[in-house]
Amino acid sequence: MGKHTPLFDTHALAGARLANFAGWDMPIHYGSQLEEHHKVRRDAGMFDVSHMLGVDLTGPEARPYLSRLLANDVAKLTLPGKALYSCLLREDGGIIDDLIVNFFNEQHYRIVVNAGSAEKDLAWMEKQAADFDIDITPRHDLAMIAVQGPHSRAKVWLAYPGTRMVSESLPPFFTACDGDWLISRTGYTGEDGFELAVPAAQAADIWAQLQAAGVSPCGLGCRDTLRLEAGMNLYGQDMDETMTPLESGLAWTVALEGDRDFIGKNALLTQKPTRQLIGLLLLTPGVLRSRQTVQTTHGEGEITSGSFSPTLSQGIALARLPKVVMAGETVEVDIRGKLHKARVVKPPFVRNGKILVS
Repeated sequence: MGKHTPLFDTHALAGARLANFAGWDMPIHYGSQLEEHHKVRRDAGMFDVSHMLGVDLTGPEARPYLSRLLANDVAKLTLPGKALYSCLLREDGGIIDDLIVNFFNEQHYRIVVNAGSAEKDLAWMEKQAADFDIDITPRHDLAMIAVQGPHSRAKVWLAYPGTRMVSESLPPFFTACDGDWLISRTGYTGEDGFELAVPAAQAADIWAQLQAAGVSPCGLGCRDTLRLEAGMNLYGQDMDETMTPLESGLAWTVALEGDRDFIGKNALLTQKPTRQLIGLLLLTPGVLRSRQTVQTTHGEGEITSGSFSPTLSQGIALARLPKVVMAGETVEVDIRGKLHKARVVKPPFVRNGKILVS
């Protein structure tokens, strides 16, 4: 038996199909994964993401600590509520995890890390904190609900009118506090929406209120096809400790300029990547899957994440290919011993309900 989020009983009573995900018993779908995917693209759906861990960093040296810890530069966070996407790196540039860091003030930040990496992330953060005056506090008392889709804001406001004042004008990657709630304009689907961090004891009531306002419960199955369509990496598949951000489509998250010395910087400055993470669009009927081999005129590559795209009605994938392969080229994917043609494309495939590749 895996660990349970505060919403586990709610999922079980709703008849969700439950499966182990990173050590947690999580809902995969509530009936039709395809319908849940379309609901998020066209209306509003919600996900229990309480298996992810919020970690509060407080103390007079919180900012210098994060400046050393993260590949992206927290000096970009000057307004309370601003959030930043970054990678946590080893000295050799390998990715320990990807995360979001929220800025409250100079002495208070919150990092949200992936469920499967939470324990090693905490151990790494505590090890690096030895020379800094900070406190690291895992927030196991919180639940997290992601509400995503073009109508998500209107339905959150319908369920909780008081949140409108703090969330209506939030630009992307901002957060706001409303009492014990933390409302983040972030997500993992390529659609507009919020991620709500709320007291665990209130999670079931909040979930029910959102459902009454027309937000559909969704499982992690469609969350994976949504994030793949949006061209978003999944830790453990599209990147891991053997890969650096420069070969994982995440160079934009690395702030190499200036004198700031962060963990992994020297390795990245000297690296000359020979591989890249790029998209594939299958040109024949079929489904692309992770670990399938990709044949190019410049050598072999491998699919890291693949699926059938409900929005495109076509097989899509992220693949690690030789750096010299260009968008627009045709490659071949080995699917059960047969070669199928695919076109190299620059992700994302879909954002805000719009198909961006053809």
